[in-house]
Amino acid sequence: MATASAHHSRASVSESELHLLMEAIYLTYSYDFRDYSGASQKRRLLQAMAHFECPTVGTLQTLVLKDATLFMELLQYLTIPVSEMFRDPAFFLALRQKVMPVLQTYPSLKIWIAGCSTGEEVYSLAILLREEGLLDKSLIYATDINPMALEKARRGIFPLGSIKGHTVNYQQAGGKQAFSDYYSAAYDAAVFDPSLCENVTFSDHSLATDSVFSETQLVLCRNVLIYFNKTLQNRALGLFHESLSHRGFMALGSKESIEFSAYADHFAVLDKPARIFRKLKVAPI
Repeated sequence: MATASAHHSRASVSESELHLLMEAIYLTYSYDFRDYSGASQKRRLLQAMAHFECPTVGTLQTLVLKDATLFMELLQYLTIPVSEMFRDPAFFLALRQKVMPVLQTYPSLKIWIAGCSTGEEVYSLAILLREEGLLDKSLIYATDINPMALEKARRGIFPLGSIKGHTVNYQQAGGKQAFSDYYSAAYDAAVFDPSLCENVTFSDHSLATDSVFSETQLVLCRNVLIYFNKTLQNRALGLFHESLSHRGFMALGSKESIEFSAYADHFAVLDKPARIFRKLKVAPI
């Protein structure tokens, strides 16, 4: 008889199986992954099938549709809640040097971090804003579709083993003081200063199904669009464009672009390597 590991090594995910599973998840739990990138989804589903010891997608589907708790486990695979503080330090340095001086001229700020995952980027931005004298007049919306990731973000507790890498990133991003000033070590964790998130609202929001909820001056959505197909990328960019005030700023991930999108002509490139854009005023057609 074949072993479970042998089944997993031969496991595969067809387009039809992927389509049926995502439709079933949407109808049962209202999570919409139907326009996510197929190749990325297949890789993650294979990992999930190994975790749940399911030899086929159908077995996995039956399992998670019957048990909401197991679906929440699957969600951790579908959403990839992985991040790091000051990820791509050159981006944060460009944000500090090219965007913050403009934002300092505004009486108040609203900022949207879409796909905030477990919160590393939220705390990174809060630290940057504090160092540039902007945190107290900023309201930050940190959104994600993964409730477990949002809860981790709210707590602001990160593994102590990752702090060395975060510290290097912070320094390369133009940090103005000791990174250790922002957290206290407790056992094997780093507990970040809760005051950094006094003006942060953590909220469930889907770029696939939800609408804009506020006018903002800055939108960060980094390393999220790479997991979407073109239809969903355009939907997300449309939300960001609608949310941004006149001449507002949008930041994407290092492998993401608005070229060839439906909104390519709606933004000016402020810093191409850092993927920072500025909203243009486009005349209605």
